[in-house]
Amino acid sequence: MTSDSPLRIALLTYKGNPFCGGQGVYVRHLSRELARLGHRVEVIGAQPYPVLDDGVTLTELPSLDLYRQPDPFRTPRREEFRDWIDALEVGTMWTGGFPEPLTFSLRVRRHLASRRGQFDVVHDNQTLGYGLLGLDRIGFPLVTTVHHPITVDRRLELDAAADWKRRLSVRRWYGFTRMQKRVAGRLPSVLTVSGSSRREIVDDLGVRPDRVHVVPIGADTRLFSPDPAVAEVPGRIVTTSSADVPLKGLVHLVEALAKVRTEHPDAHLVVVGKQPQEGPVATAMATYGLDGAVRFVKGISDAELVDLVRSAQIACVPSLYEGFSLPAAEAMATGTPLVATTGGAIPEVAGPDGETCLAVPPGDAGALATALTRLLGDAELRRRLGGAGRERVLRRFTWEQAAIGTAERYREAIAAQRGAARRGPAAAGSLGRPRQGQPT
Repeated sequence: MTSDSPLRIALLTYKGNPFCGGQGVYVRHLSRELARLGHRVEVIGAQPYPVLDDGVTLTELPSLDLYRQPDPFRTPRREEFRDWIDALEVGTMWTGGFPEPLTFSLRVRRHLASRRGQFDVVHDNQTLGYGLLGLDRIGFPLVTTVHHPITVDRRLELDAAADWKRRLSVRRWYGFTRMQKRVAGRLPSVLTVSGSSRREIVDDLGVRPDRVHVVPIGADTRLFSPDPAVAEVPGRIVTTSSADVPLKGLVHLVEALAKVRTEHPDAHLVVVGKQPQEGPVATAMATYGLDGAVRFVKGISDAELVDLVRSAQIACVPSLYEGFSLPAAEAMATGTPLVATTGGAIPEVAGPDGETCLAVPPGDAGALATALTRLLGDAELRRRLGGAGRERVLRRFTWEQAAIGTAERYREAIAAQRGAARRGPAAAGSLGRPRQGQPT
């Protein structure tokens, strides 16, 4: 294989549907752009299965799909059980844990062991399961993407827990993060999407700084682009909230909307995501009488999503923390002006306050309301921020650039494994050997 020859890539994702969050979006767009560069990409995934573009192969590696709608946390029928991994998956769910990163990694290891020599590199999309350790010994260089450590989600949910029972439940659900920390510390090459995430990975997961490489992602600028033919809807604010969790900060945006409507009665919010029936967001909507001013949409097509963002006067990212923030980049790419918090990596994407967005502290509904009110009342500011935001994305954050940077890291991982193999078996296997008592 020459330095510029096409690569055979196995891209792993235990949860790959783009409507379930940023990981699925990452898999879809990165795989497409890698294929456009001439590489052969095979996505190996579990339910909900990825949505992929032409030129990318999908290999289904099914779980028991315990969290599917409309029957999440289901108990499978006896005939559905195939092996001990299935039993482990159900047992972990029954005891309040989240099994998919571990059980997917074990199934992947078994699958790849039967396909020696068929891939030049394996790219794990934040599974970080024990089953991935030692892939180098069966001939597969491993590169892993960590968008941000899930320990951040765990910390924020514990902070928001109302009582000891909820805290106990959160600790059990996030029990898999202990495994992810152990695995991450032994990985030879970790990719991440921002400098903020890189710092969190080093601090929270204990990965050596020289093994963590930033490859920013971005927007599909061919799809997310301005279109003057789409009418702007007065007062419309759009946000994306893939889950009703404290991390996303949606409750603060709902509280801010109530304040904004005292000055702009036509202000309303469209949330791309599932409407919660209970919890802080539902309570806030009821408290402030916002049922008619907040609308939730889900399962819409790419074209519908783009037109929705184009129609908004403002796009908003209210998150307490983001490892990158694809919604920010996509909104900016359409030329829609942005209000965003300074949580995590959002400033790296959104840019300087007043130049490419209006920036506010995370968790501050009053500051959000002030920024939204200002922007709704200033058409010239909206025009200037929208244009500057798109230029920033075109310069820095496109999927083609992400694919080029990722492929460079693949080649480095391949070269490093070959070098280790020449030095002998001990060097080749030192990074991936599981510790005593860990699954192999």
